Amino acid sequence: MGTKQIVGWILVIGALNWGLVGLLGWNLVETIFGVGGMLTKIVYIIVGVAGVYKAYMMLAGSGK
Repeated sequence: MGTKQIVGWILVIGALNWGLVGLLGWNLVETIFGVGGMLTKIVYIIVGVAGVYKAYMMLAGSGK
């Protein structure tokens, strides 16, 4: 599995979590790792870094 696929899956997981928050008011990440816990923050940071990486790749023209 390459970097693009890993980043893609991380972004899918993040999008599904935010979809659950918006639809049901249920944050799966916080349910699994705890509200405000260190692991929750790490998951959010990983999703954020993946988003920045994907945005950079799209702007650079190689995100296809």
